[in-house]
Amino acid sequence: MKKILLLAICLFPTIVWSQKYKVRAIASERIEVTADLDSTPHARAMAIVAPYKHSVDSVMMPPLGLSRTAMTAGRPESLLGNWVADVMVETSTATGLDRADFGVMNVGGLRNNMPEGIVRRGDVMLISPFQNYVVVLEMKGSDVEALFKDIAAVHGEAVSASVRLEISKDGQLLSATIDGKPIDKDRTYRVATIDYLMEGNDKLYSLKRHTKVHEIHLLARDAMAESIIKNKVIDSRIEGRIVVK
Repeated sequence: MKKILLLAICLFPTIVWSQKYKVRAIASERIEVTADLDSTPHARAMAIVAPYKHSVDSVMMPPLGLSRTAMTAGRPESLLGNWVADVMVETSTATGLDRADFGVMNVGGLRNNMPEGIVRRGDVMLISPFQNYVVVLEMKGSDVEALFKDIAAVHGEAVSASVRLEISKDGQLLSATIDGKPIDKDRTYRVATIDYLMEGNDKLYSLKRHTKVHEIHLLARDAMAESIIKNKVIDSRIEGRIVVK
């Protein structure tokens, strides 16, 4: 007995409407977002966000500790960059190993300033808003030297207290030491950084040459928050970690 499959297809006419538009004028206005806007809040906008404000504030507003100074990020060296790179090294012991030989953080990954005085969790979340995890990489000395050349080429990144680099105005590495000693090309160094950079991103290509990864499973911003809670008061200063000759 044959089975017959009947397939009904309905075809509908398709009407395509064509409209022609011409731009008559383009106007723009720059509105600077400052504290002045807080003095005259938009009532309707405030009503819209009101149901969410409490839950957001419960995450953003809790105080973590104090900062003795306001910190900003920049090149070749900065207060915020120094503090964050040192936090990377401080966090590195969570691997169960000794402290990393040095830490590196990209200036571009630090998206806000550290305030002077009370530091809240929201401040740290604004500094490091990305889902970047702290990692410790093992690298050959020759590749560490190449990394420092990468840092010189972009005119500086955040490096920890053990590092001293001299770079030229045109982005060449002139000298480099770790703990006051020249780079041993045959030695293996441990580098504390974030997983985003270990892939060679943000022009730190040499980090991709790591030979081993120790994962910590801790977000960079959580590492910063934990450091503030533990130390209670944080500080930073310019130490000549990267000097332009």
